[in-house]
Amino acid sequence: MLAFVWWIIIGLVAGLLARLVVPGAQPMTWLMTIILGLVGSLVGGFVSSAIFGTDPRATNVHTAGLLMSTVGAVIVLLLYLAYEKRGAKGL
Repeated sequence: MLAFVWWIIIGLVAGLLARLVVPGAQPMTWLMTIILGLVGSLVGGFVSSAIFGTDPRATNVHTAGLLMSTVGAVIVLLLYLAYEKRGAKGL
């Protein structure tokens, strides 16, 4: 149960940091910010694994993990904003 709470906290922090880094307004609720951070954590883990050869299954929490979670959240947020800007015209 405590691990779930940490996931929520890390997701919120990574999502908030990503929203601070990316310029412009991002109309998101708190829940969407947490989801952004959680998805960003997955993306950051895969990026870290691909670049540095780290094990994405490692469960220890450290600063580099939060940093890569934020980098992943920035990537996801930029993709989301590009999709929103373009609209669903391509679908």
